[in-house]
Amino acid sequence: MVGSTKRLGPRYGRTIRAKLEKVEKKQKSFYTCPSCSKKAVKRIAVGIWQCKKCNAKIAGKAYEL
Repeated sequence: MVGSTKRLGPRYGRTIRAKLEKVEKKQKSFYTCPSCSKKAVKRIAVGIWQCKKCNAKIAGKAYEL
């Protein structure tokens, strides 16, 4: 495993680490803002997303907008 799950080492098994990596990649990526159409929306808390450009706060899913 590479990426964010490298911190876990050999613990928890390959399948769980692969699923965790997929979820963390989704939650840490940028998404398109519905109000200003820029790719600048970042997750600030569970279900709360904020655009870095226009400062709009959006409620969405826990791991992806």
